[in-house]
Amino acid sequence: MHISAFVSHSLENNMKKFNIRKVLDGLTAASSSSSSAAAASPQSGNDMIQETLQSEHFQLCKTVRHGFPYQPSSMAFDPVQKILAIGTQSGALRLFGRAGVECYCQHESGSAVIQLEFLVNVGALVSALADDSIHLWNLRQKLPAVLHSLKFNRERITFCHLPFQSKWLYVGTERGNIHIVNVESFTLSGYVIMWNKAIELSSKTHPGPVVHISDNPMDEGKLLIGFECGIVVLWDLKSKKADYRYNYDEAIHSVAWHHEGKQFVCSHSDGTLTTWNVRAPAKPAQIITPHGKQPKDGKKPEPCKPILKVEYKTTRAGDPFMILCGGLSYDTVGRRACLTVMHGKSTAVLEMDYPIVDFLTLCETPYPNDFQEPYAVVVLLEKDLVVIDLAQIGYPIFENPYPLSIHESPVTCCEYFADCPAEAIPALYSVGSRQKRQGFSKKEWPISAGNWGQGTLSFSEIIITGHADGSIKFWDASALMLQVLYKLKTAKVFDKPRSKEEKSSTDIVDEDPFAIQMLSWCPESRVLCVAGVSAHVIVYRFSKQEVTTEVVQLLEVRMQCELNEVESPEGGGDQASAVSTPGTAPSPQTSLPQSHPSTSSNNSCDGLRDNVPCLKVRSSPLKQFPGYHVELLIQLVWVSGEPPQQITSLAINSAYGLVAFGNGNGLAVVDYIQKTLLLNVTTAELYGSTDPHHRQPRSPRKTRQPSADTLHKKSCMSGLSNFYSESVKKLRSSYLSLCDGNDASAAPEERCKSPTSDARDNSFSRSRSSSVTSIDRESREVISSFYFCDSLSKKSETLAVPSLWVGTSLGSMLAIALTVPSTPEQRMQQPVGVSFCGSVVRLKGAILRMAQLDASGTVLPHIYEPWYEPNAPEEERERPRRRRPTSPPSSQENQDCQYAVVCSEKQAKVVALPSQHCIFEHNITEASFVLRADVVTMTAGVAIACFCANGHIMTLSLPSLRPLLDVNYLPLTDMRIARTFCFSNQGQALYLTSPTEIQRITYSQETCENLQEMLGEMFTLVETPEAPNRGFFKGLFGGGAQSLDREDLFGEVAAGKASRSLAQHIPGPGGMEGMKGAASGVVGELARARIALDERGQKLGELEERTAAMMASADSFSKHAHDMMLKYKDKKWYQL
Repeated sequence: MHISAFVSHSLENNMKKFNIRKVLDGLTAASSSSSSAAAASPQSGNDMIQETLQSEHFQLCKTVRHGFPYQPSSMAFDPVQKILAIGTQSGALRLFGRAGVECYCQHESGSAVIQLEFLVNVGALVSALADDSIHLWNLRQKLPAVLHSLKFNRERITFCHLPFQSKWLYVGTERGNIHIVNVESFTLSGYVIMWNKAIELSSKTHPGPVVHISDNPMDEGKLLIGFECGIVVLWDLKSKKADYRYNYDEAIHSVAWHHEGKQFVCSHSDGTLTTWNVRAPAKPAQIITPHGKQPKDGKKPEPCKPILKVEYKTTRAGDPFMILCGGLSYDTVGRRACLTVMHGKSTAVLEMDYPIVDFLTLCETPYPNDFQEPYAVVVLLEKDLVVIDLAQIGYPIFENPYPLSIHESPVTCCEYFADCPAEAIPALYSVGSRQKRQGFSKKEWPISAGNWGQGTLSFSEIIITGHADGSIKFWDASALMLQVLYKLKTAKVFDKPRSKEEKSSTDIVDEDPFAIQMLSWCPESRVLCVAGVSAHVIVYRFSKQEVTTEVVQLLEVRMQCELNEVESPEGGGDQASAVSTPGTAPSPQTSLPQSHPSTSSNNSCDGLRDNVPCLKVRSSPLKQFPGYHVELLIQLVWVSGEPPQQITSLAINSAYGLVAFGNGNGLAVVDYIQKTLLLNVTTAELYGSTDPHHRQPRSPRKTRQPSADTLHKKSCMSGLSNFYSESVKKLRSSYLSLCDGNDASAAPEERCKSPTSDARDNSFSRSRSSSVTSIDRESREVISSFYFCDSLSKKSETLAVPSLWVGTSLGSMLAIALTVPSTPEQRMQQPVGVSFCGSVVRLKGAILRMAQLDASGTVLPHIYEPWYEPNAPEEERERPRRRRPTSPPSSQENQDCQYAVVCSEKQAKVVALPSQHCIFEHNITEASFVLRADVVTMTAGVAIACFCANGHIMTLSLPSLRPLLDVNYLPLTDMRIARTFCFSNQGQALYLTSPTEIQRITYSQETCENLQEMLGEMFTLVETPEAPNRGFFKGLFGGGAQSLDREDLFGEVAAGKASRSLAQHIPGPGGMEGMKGAASGVVGELARARIALDERGQKLGELEERTAAMMASADSFSKHAHDMMLKYKDKKWYQL
């Protein structure tokens, strides 16, 4: 009835307010969102608000992925285009060009990428997967796509080789056979090299899988095949038989040719390198063990670890390079992975921070039959990418321009600020540029493919990541790029124990005691506030000067609660009887305050812990470089033997000079200007006499104290970084390890888990109701969110006053009025006044986000104080500093002029102020719960953006709460995404898709439309270098590279068709027509490359013929001249 009355009222006034269909969207939506009810009060004036946002303004799509490829498995490089490709164990493909030009794509199967092969300078890439499929990717479009796929049915793929400027791909298998694939049509040739024909006919044992295939650099008709058992075969493609067989009694891992094609090197499982002359298969020409200890008696050196890969690269001016990984002696236990560079008589062993996955040597020429002239080595590690300069003494590394250090320490929280002040990025860059490391190579980064996108977003974007080691990184995320601006180390405020024995007995976490749990940042004032897992809060100010702080300002806060066991009131309509999870707070990085297991330890050596913080503050002077300087450190202390509760909510306001934080015991407000504790109350005290919950008094406190060992082993907050292990988590279990009714007898320490502890299950299949009962058993009302604003928090108020809105885990929104002295002088001397206004509105589920609209429905920006230099001289510091001028709304009697927007895990409400009438209400989800909600500003208006645990991303209009977007984006969500997902303005959002990668998405239709223009272009037109000249004498007397017409050997006419059951051809996802169009460029380029090669060969042939003719002519002339000389030798001049 309310809706129909509202609609008729709108029609009578002939005004285009809310579209009727849109108003009824909430009633008819068949999504997980339930009905929306408008309870409009005629006198509220909300019917005068005209909304501009419509559903057509929203569209969801991925934009870019930043960071290091998670769990890399393979790598390839195009030496002409200078593109680097990395494949991962999850089937992802990451392409890297110049700084800012990156691309991500994914194989549908999700199988590991075992090998990558570029069609050099063609704009195509072949990938081989662990599920025995090969795929051809078209890189000539901004979003690469698969053109063809081929799935092997009866054989397992172990190795692939694609010769330079060839369309025939050699595929080695586990059975030891080699099949040949036409890359243009992606069909199998009938030509097959069978293992039993390749090895000795007298051999009775199977040689094992094919581990290497390559053609002789000087003769394309000779194929070198390496089998795992140690046999290497030089196969003649034309005669279809083995020319030579080379036997060694150790397993082979890799093979590398000398560019002249007369020698090759094999690396073996015993740490040896064998060098073979092609025409001397009886025994190796040389056997060396690079890292083996040479016995004095001439015996074989002790075996070493396998040499997993070797590359042999020649130079014109000096000795060749031999580069290898592995091969260390077995007595180097615990030594890090190494890359060995052997050049002449020198051997350099380069230690790496992580295990080596693969490496590639970058050379000046793409032609295998020319001097290679290596200039760099790309080393792919498990968690890093390193490029080594081979041309400089000491082999320095290049400075990496990609944002690959996101995971330098595991990310524990993340915030995204789109459309932030333009001066913030230059300010952060100016202080961050001084933190750069020195000693890098002077040369330019060698991976330089592609061009930047043309279209850019017009606003500045900053991402802030908090890490397990207590560091915070600021990133410039503008224009779909990512670049680190500044790094802050919060752990410098504390004394670090040198060993486990030195750890304080008051620690409440076993690992990562400095880990960042949440942060609050004011972009305009640049004031930063962080909360850590050891129940500490640090306030920072931004300064461009360097200062030394003798003593860190410290404030210790004692928070305790005499009441727990909340019983929710029955019925009431606004509040569901089921209590929501306290762990979900304003930002997804928050976690539930845990009650630590208490064990009886009356004999504790240090007695009852009381009034002691968890971490020891630094006692020596703190040198603070330009950037963020510590303003105040706040620590929660132990209370009567019980550790402090984890902080669940945090907010800072620069205009008021206040920071608020809360947990399961209550909330505290600190004046960071006067360095005083302003407020420290329990949640029950906020309600006063109007408390709707029935709280049971706590049982008399016992003198009990858990021992340090028990805390370290069973602490509920222990091991934050363990969250980043391979086993993923169930979301609710990671907040609180919830037990079903049958497990009610389980010990508290068994139920209590860290927000980052390992769990076996990753799914969200467990129903919401099944976890509610467990939460009810242990729940107390937790502070879940804050919001500072100038508001009309009391019904009787007519003038907006500074306020703090408080959201709780039981769905209550309460207000606290603040009296802030107006002048800077008074602010330094007079205390801030506080008065409780009681409850404003109640919702189902924990309050996640609160915001404020003005009378026109526009979101009110937060109040702030402009940035100033805190360490400026006295005369400059005295200048008046006023907060952002606002026109505080005034309210006439019985007239609302503000709206409070409140979003919880289940609902969203819009409340008119000061009347506190709920004018709009929307049940967001029944079966699931909201993990993250933000009030966001779009170009066309304001909306609420929500991310639910069932994977849905939704937007609701403001103030009417009409559903505008509902997309099932992430069907299966893990804890990492839940903790890091965040929305920002202008339709931007992000989350950590893996421990090392940030995935950015947009829900703006405008950004989706312009995405192609904004993305960089990976492939560009580059001339292929000229083939090496064979030289005068090689042309005259023969020799040089021998070409091969592979079509005559492998084509259907000569080789016939392959068995249909061997492999299945799968067209690309774009359909046949689209595939043909996309393939034309790739195939055409292949054909052009072959024609160009033939033309070069023809020209060289003509040159040889002309040279031969000239030599014959010269020889004839010489002979004729000699005859003439003999004829006239003895005659006088007058006889001529």
